[in-house]
Amino acid sequence: MDLTSDLAPLPTERLINELQSYGVRLVDPRAGADSRRGGAGPSDHKALTIDGMTVMVPVHTAPAFKSPYLVEKPDAFGRSRISRDGLSLGEVTFPLQPKFYGLTTADGIPYSKIAVLHGRDVLATTVLQSCIRYQSRTKTCQFCAIGQSLAAGRTIERKTPAQLAEVAKAAVELDGVKHMVMTTGTPPGKDRGAAILTESAAAIKAAVDLPIQAQCEPPDDDAWFMRMREAGVDALGMHLEAVTDPVRQRIMPGKAQVSLERYFQAFEAAVPVFGRGQVSTYILAGLGDTRDEILDICRRLTAIGVYPFVVPFVPISGTPLESHPTPSPAFMHSILGPLSGMLIASGLKAIDVKAGCARCGACSALATYERRACS
Repeated sequence: MDLTSDLAPLPTERLINELQSYGVRLVDPRAGADSRRGGAGPSDHKALTIDGMTVMVPVHTAPAFKSPYLVEKPDAFGRSRISRDGLSLGEVTFPLQPKFYGLTTADGIPYSKIAVLHGRDVLATTVLQSCIRYQSRTKTCQFCAIGQSLAAGRTIERKTPAQLAEVAKAAVELDGVKHMVMTTGTPPGKDRGAAILTESAAAIKAAVDLPIQAQCEPPDDDAWFMRMREAGVDALGMHLEAVTDPVRQRIMPGKAQVSLERYFQAFEAAVPVFGRGQVSTYILAGLGDTRDEILDICRRLTAIGVYPFVVPFVPISGTPLESHPTPSPAFMHSILGPLSGMLIASGLKAIDVKAGCARCGACSALATYERRACS
């Protein structure tokens, strides 16, 4: 069912903003049993397909527990009904559990502990499920839960290139996965994770033809960009999260030691290697940066060919920011509307990104704003 017809005049992009800000309540908690909990980035989500768009919606957060949106128990085909304040809005769909989750690696590790399905057709993994910044609360990113899924036994600390290649091949063959995201906690060393991403990408590409995005902090040596590209990395993510120094120092004091200046030097060096639009950065709206500060950074980024993927901050249980409020739908609308126009004017569109968060688009309504701006 087309939800926009039931929600008029609320268009799809505004609905997604509301769902990602408020979250949803699940009538059947078991429907969220395979949702993404803990991990290295925005989490505590469940994938829902709404009006043809698969989005990640918070279901395990404090705002979600009192959300005006309610999703009923899904049927055997993953279909359900969504309502708002008791008013039925239409049908949503839960993506079914992928077939590759039922397998184990040659060394006996469940595939789901190596990589998970994100959105509808994206394979996601954290190659190194530990971080030099996570061990100290004076250095850790205050929103990060990279250690939670490891402590709960839902993953393993270090995924080997062979394990990643085995799982990626199965995910493509059994579930039609279209691209892959590889992120990592930051290890000791100046490469900041580029080395393990490079060896992992080479192994995966030797096993299966799958577009890959690698995500890490900017390495000290720009030569790593060409090494990653030659190993098979198609797109690169270097994530700012926050865009002003005061917010960076407060929210992620360890990561803030890598300056904004260094990030932009790295962006300018990486774009010629990977191509315009194939380098992206994740920006969390709602941490304290203003609308204008976010849009100013986005102008700088799009000017050099970097895709700024702006998403609403979602507090994760068990982190220092678990009680931090989510940004309002109106705040997100005030950013994503102008940003979509900026991206189109710069020739940067999510549909042209080869792999990764911007291509997936599930954590933000940005892609729906782009589509509306193009129509």
